[in-house]
Amino acid sequence: MIKAGIIGGSGYTGGELIRILTHHPHVEIDFVYSTTRAGKSIAETHEDLLGITDLKFTGTINPKVDVLFLCLGHGNSKTFLDEHTFSNKTKVIDLSNDFRLNKDASYNGREFVYGLPELQKEAISNANNIANPGCFATAIQLALLPLAKNKLLKETVHINATTGSTGAGVSPSATSHFSWRNNNISWYKPFTHQHLGEINQSIVSLQNDQPTILMLPQRGNFTKGIFVTSYLKFENSLEETWNLYKDFYVRDPFTHISEKEIHLKQVVNTNNCFIHLHKHEDVLLITSVIDNLIKGASGQAVQNMNLIFGLDESDGLNLKGSYF
Repeated sequence: MIKAGIIGGSGYTGGELIRILTHHPHVEIDFVYSTTRAGKSIAETHEDLLGITDLKFTGTINPKVDVLFLCLGHGNSKTFLDEHTFSNKTKVIDLSNDFRLNKDASYNGREFVYGLPELQKEAISNANNIANPGCFATAIQLALLPLAKNKLLKETVHINATTGSTGAGVSPSATSHFSWRNNNISWYKPFTHQHLGEINQSIVSLQNDQPTILMLPQRGNFTKGIFVTSYLKFENSLEETWNLYKDFYVRDPFTHISEKEIHLKQVVNTNNCFIHLHKHEDVLLITSVIDNLIKGASGQAVQNMNLIFGLDESDGLNLKGSYF
């Protein structure tokens, strides 16, 4: 059994990770570290785990675990690795943005590989440390990478990306408060979102140049999921483009191209990404949907763990969504 340690298990991504690993056939959770909840039952924080796990949060760390998941706020993973030493055999999967860009990939003797399986599965399989992609970045890249691979991102790409309130984290804020969020929608960080860095990096790696990407993130009045529409002027036929996408994702168990229009409820509580293509005159519209906490975070982290340890990519991730 793979022994796993989780740092920062009290937040949304930590909770999802515990839920997935609790049912993983090849993993045993060795510890869930928390500075604020040490000694308390995990089920007190993640109440749906009552009767499923008797684990408690701990303030101590086993430095010899097989894999360490860092579910910390952005900027905190570097600090944590500075302050704690782990075995050279311990694999590290970081869910923050600390190591996603190439300029940040080397740290404290560890080399981090960008962990989008649909982009570089072989590199992930041979890696020891993974920088897990961002949630927006995952949904947007999966929508655009087949075009980049075929050097077809020639025009400005316009993106509207709407996320649920869990994307803002577990700590309450003015814009995640129910009375503000409910029956409401708003944009934030227009054209400057931090995930653009990793999106551009991946696109350049495939087509060698960088198209203009205008990304407008939005706050939705729902809890989980990301709904993305990307569109650009495009010459190729819809049938030809459809085949490009099918070919690109033929080996990927969680990314599916739908002939019908798609919506968010199809993927919530799963590790899937659904993509739909629509052509109107000379404009191609690509719609992509994911669960921000699963395919956009903890599910993808487990997918990367499976690849690193030579397991079936889907182990522990045959999650059943709920349509209603």
